[in-house]
Amino acid sequence: MIRATEVRIIDENKEQLGVKSLADALSLAGEKDLDLVEIAPKAVPPVVRIMDYGKFLYELHKKAQEAKKHQKQIQVKEIKFRPKISIHDYTFKIKHVQRFLNDGNKVKITIMLRGREKAKPELADKIFERVFEDTKDLGFQDGGVRRQPWAISMWLSPTKTGGKDAKIKDAQGSQEKVQGNRKKEDRSQ
Repeated sequence: MIRATEVRIIDENKEQLGVKSLADALSLAGEKDLDLVEIAPKAVPPVVRIMDYGKFLYELHKKAQEAKKHQKQIQVKEIKFRPKISIHDYTFKIKHVQRFLNDGNKVKITIMLRGREKAKPELADKIFERVFEDTKDLGFQDGGVRRQPWAISMWLSPTKTGGKDAKIKDAQGSQEKVQGNRKKEDRSQ
């Protein structure tokens, strides 16, 4: 696959062997029972390395997996409100919004409109203002307000980018944590 007539050779110990012909490079690789891999095809002359190509691909795959492991997976959570929501329901839902923003997730706020509420979208705007006021230190509006005949929605993005790491986050809870909660329940009874 290497088309150049002369190549700069690097051996398996990452030491330069100099510029040689492609035939010499292939014979060196054949003697060591390894592959000749083109590392920098645009260099003049192209740089090739004597190595085990399968091992090279495996190491690249491992590096990619390790990099992927440390990335934060942003999830989108949705909370639905109604224009005539009670105070208790509002506080309950706003706590969820705050928790989602603290965890580093985006939140879609949807205000459902039914019947005559569709004629009064300003009721939804009041709910949005309350949500903004209660989450102004945790998140900001991401994009505009999207209006549909049956609902009005908008997005909140977290201001802090940290959040919980995907490896640490334990959705079901560890066995010790679950049993600890069970012991607390037994004591209270």
